[in-house]
Amino acid sequence: MLLLLPPSEGKAMPAKGRKPVDLAALPFPTVLGPLRERLIEVVDPALLTAPAAPAAEVYDGVLFGQLDLASLPTAARRRAARSVLIASGLWGLVGPSDRIPHYKLPIDAKPAGAGGGTLAAAWRPLVAEALAERDAARTLVVDCRSGGYAAVWKPRQAARVEVRAFAVKPDGSRQVISHNAKATRGRVARELLLAARAPRKPADVAAIATAAGLDVELTGAGATWTLDVLER
Repeated sequence: MLLLLPPSEGKAMPAKGRKPVDLAALPFPTVLGPLRERLIEVVDPALLTAPAAPAAEVYDGVLFGQLDLASLPTAARRRAARSVLIASGLWGLVGPSDRIPHYKLPIDAKPAGAGGGTLAAAWRPLVAEALAERDAARTLVVDCRSGGYAAVWKPRQAARVEVRAFAVKPDGSRQVISHNAKATRGRVARELLLAARAPRKPADVAAIATAAGLDVELTGAGATWTLDVLER
């Protein structure tokens, strides 16, 4: 499983005195590193010396509050280390334990380092190259990203399950949930990491969510699936 998460808009400030980011230690340094360096140079060179902390601590929004990686048992944290990647306008992709400083750079920004376009466009070919091996191996992708972050990359060969959230009205119609959708995606991500076995196909994702007490509906075929979490 590859579990893709968005960053949080709000971010915690790492404590003073903590070591700064080590760009060479971030995921996919050969592929993603050059753009990271260009962006830092034009956005804020001081990020290279600012205190850094694990990404799971810096991203402290609703999704990460529900995911609560620090409280997971050891086996689940190990699965997270293998499976979870967090999308980022500045870093492209980072893992939960990768150390990063506090920053602000949304995916729809157009800094000079992005080559004249948006960050989403700049990252698109690079993220595709970074994740090509997992795509070719048909690793199941559970996608909790949204908006511009989700548009950066979608697998060509692997099955992708997009996690969505809806409120069901008394008449049976559905309304898209916005803010609370982040909490829902965080809960789904947590349950997938806690499961006795990592999901290998879309039906496994639905089964794990259902066993956790969530009301879900799985639809799709081939490489394109949606898991709708329903609030009644």
